[in-house]
Amino acid sequence: MNIPLSGPDITAKEIDAVVSVLKTTSLSLGPKLPEFEKDFASYIGVKNAAAVNSGTSGLHLCIKALGIGEGDEVITTPFSFIASANCAMFEGAKPVFVDIRPDTFNIDEKKIEEKITKNTKAILPVHVFGYPCDMIAINKIAKKHGLKIIEDACEAIGASIGGKKAGTFSDCSVFAFYPNKQMTTGEGGMIVTDDEKIDAMAKSMRNQGRDEGMGWLAHNRLGYNYRLSDINCALGIVQLGRINELLEKRQEVADMYNTALSGIKEIILPPGSTDEIKRSWFVYVVRLTQDFSQEQRNEIILKLRARGIGCNIYFPPIHLQPFYVEKFGYKEGDFPVTESVSSRTIAIPFYNKLSKDEVTYVSDNLAEIIKEVR
Repeated sequence: MNIPLSGPDITAKEIDAVVSVLKTTSLSLGPKLPEFEKDFASYIGVKNAAAVNSGTSGLHLCIKALGIGEGDEVITTPFSFIASANCAMFEGAKPVFVDIRPDTFNIDEKKIEEKITKNTKAILPVHVFGYPCDMIAINKIAKKHGLKIIEDACEAIGASIGGKKAGTFSDCSVFAFYPNKQMTTGEGGMIVTDDEKIDAMAKSMRNQGRDEGMGWLAHNRLGYNYRLSDINCALGIVQLGRINELLEKRQEVADMYNTALSGIKEIILPPGSTDEIKRSWFVYVVRLTQDFSQEQRNEIILKLRARGIGCNIYFPPIHLQPFYVEKFGYKEGDFPVTESVSSRTIAIPFYNKLSKDEVTYVSDNLAEIIKEVR
């Protein structure tokens, strides 16, 4: 078999929607943009949504809209896609890392307060792999210290805490629609907020600093070309209309893996939903037990790939990326939980159209290779 790590769920409806836009003269800044934003805001349960060309762009604009800049600090996690830390550096602010919880891989809310200084302006929690952070505790900390919250929900569309959707616990939040996500626009992201000023700033800055109603060559502030085309928005509208179906399919694949992998004592399976927490499955990441080394994990990945099974490490620690080490002097041992988890995680194939036979093939080969490496 040849099983990729991920794959989008595209039907004829999405193709027809994209083709219909291509037959018009409005390929960008047309009617599909506000339609997608309105639909998305309604689904999440917020007043405003601003579509952008990536989750990274969305995080950057949130930093800008909140006035975070040179000399400021933003508390976040070292176990994430690198954009959640880079977005602060784009504006000269410093990402301040807090180690993670070993059970959920999310920022450890109990360790946040010890990292707060007079320069701290915001907390940027990441709902890693679609499992929500403890936003109740994080909100209490932010309120106590007068801090803003930017919620990185790029991996967590449809997740919720106590029935309240991820992305609604903060001043502003960001979702992303890369092809490996639960829904896709090809490339794209969405900023959501109940704050009208943040929304207006985001929509201006994504479009070269133009305010609503201004001419094409008029610019009220420094801006960027972070727009999302109507082609992408048309794809997003259809995908969002199928979101419950898409999430249910991913849950079914996760359930198949949970059953197939349950007998492998050398791995720890990812946590699922509880009565309070609803997980949105972004990727399926298993963790080897503590007695495995990083070298053994890497060997397992190479052997899986040799058998046609797409897999990868997920995530390498941000603080040990070369330019973070060079700029901030981070070293191994600074965030031990992150480093321990990161050295033993394996992302295995996960997407809606994965068949039971493919899940069995992945699971059987993983079990066999683990025994070989031991």
